[in-house]
This record gives sequence, structure tokens and C-alpha cells, in this order.
Amino acid sequence: MKIASINVNGIRDAVDRGFLDWLAQQDVDVVCVQNIKAKSFELGDHILYPDGYEGYFLDAEEDGFSGVALYCRKIPKAIMYGLGFPQCDHEGRFLQADYERFSIVSFLMPDGSDQKAKQAFMDQYQEYLTKMSRKRREYILCGTWHIAHKTVDLANWSDNQLTSGFRPEERAWMDQVLGPTGFIDTFREINRDAGEYTWWPKLDQDVPRERQEGWRIDYQLVGPNFRRHVVDAWIDYDATFSEFAPLIIEYDLAL
Repeated sequence: MKIASINVNGIRDAVDRGFLDWLAQQDVDVVCVQNIKAKSFELGDHILYPDGYEGYFLDAEEDGFSGVALYCRKIPKAIMYGLGFPQCDHEGRFLQADYERFSIVSFLMPDGSDQKAKQAFMDQYQEYLTKMSRKRREYILCGTWHIAHKTVDLANWSDNQLTSGFRPEERAWMDQVLGPTGFIDTFREINRDAGEYTWWPKLDQDVPRERQEGWRIDYQLVGPNFRRHVVDAWIDYDATFSEFAPLIIEYDLAL
């Protein structure tokens, strides 16, 4: 099973730049999409239901803002929209597909343009993550977390210690999620190298992505019981329909 996570930063613009062409070339079972920036009822069927996939969307109430989606080859047993607190649900930040053995989530953290709002979200989300870690069901949490966890996860980290996404309190929060709460960073299970990024604030299309100053702020997290199922992990630097790159993880599991 392969799962891709990608922040399209506006799905209509991403489609114009080749997102659906990229999707058609992927042997991926579930695609978790973030930052739709459109109402699903405004989108054509070619976006809602790409060939071979069933699409599920959670829109933000505000126009042109946020929103998440899931493209699934196999229809889930159930879909859960939101987490029950307004900041998450009204802004379209959490969408969960339940399968027989596990659940797959498309998730979008606030970007930190309002640091107090981001911290409030983190506090409430931590409560949910703690409850989730105690359940018998397994979860694969995919999306843009807008936090680079370690110095290895961004270029010029020393100049960004007070920048949203690498502030001490944000990194401490990720320490909690990837420590006592018990989740595993699947990409780092496979790849320990520096210079692996999923987002470039000032993307230069004339320079290869892997040579640019980027941030790794997109993750697929799993519980400790799923550590052994992570087979491979990579970032698709050739996908250029967004300033974010797709993060793809392969698991030795079937839907």
C-alpha cells in the first residue's frame, strides 16, 4: 500500500499545473490532500472523482482558505469529518477514512500567521492525539504540520529559531507527539539525511528543488505498532504543481 500526502496550495491552480496528470501516473492507494482553497461544490467531476479514485472533501467555511481531501482507490467503511472543535472543523483541517484495520487522515495545521491561533489549535489537537494513541485502532496521520521538528529538517535553521514553524514551543510540541504520545515519523524511519524538504518558501523553478533552502513540514505519522510496516519513503521532487512536494510512504499492508 502506498499513501501520498500533498499540500496543493489551491487545487484548481494545482490541476492547471498538472496535478491530475501526476496522480494518473502514480501507483498510489490513497492521496491525502491539503489546502484545497475551494468549495467542493465549485469543482468539476474530473477533480472530485479522478479516474480510479473516489474523492472526499472537507471545505473551510471561509472562501479561498484551507480545506482537506482524500482520494481513495478503495471506498472506506466510513468517513469522519472534523474533530468536533470549531477551529478545526470550520477551517476544514481534519478528514479521516476508516478501513477495516486502520484509519488514514488528511490533516492541515494552521500555518502560524496567527501564532496564538496556532498554539490554541495545537493544544486541542494534542488532547485528540493522546486519546487516539490509547485506542486499539491504528492511524496513519498525513499532512502539513507546519513545524520542522529538528535542525536537520530545514535549511539555515540557526536563522529561523524565532520563525513560525521552528519556534522552541512548536518543536517541543512535536517532541511530545513523537515522544511520550507515541507516534512515529515514518519518513525518518527510512531516511535520516539532511536536505530532505517538502516545502520551499521562495521556490526558484530554475534550480533543482533538492538544492534549495527548504523545510520538511509534511509528515506521515503512525503508532509504534506500525513501525514495522514502513517499507519505503520518499519525496517526489519532480512534482512541480505546488511549492510543496508530495511525500510518499509505502507500507506492507493492504486496505
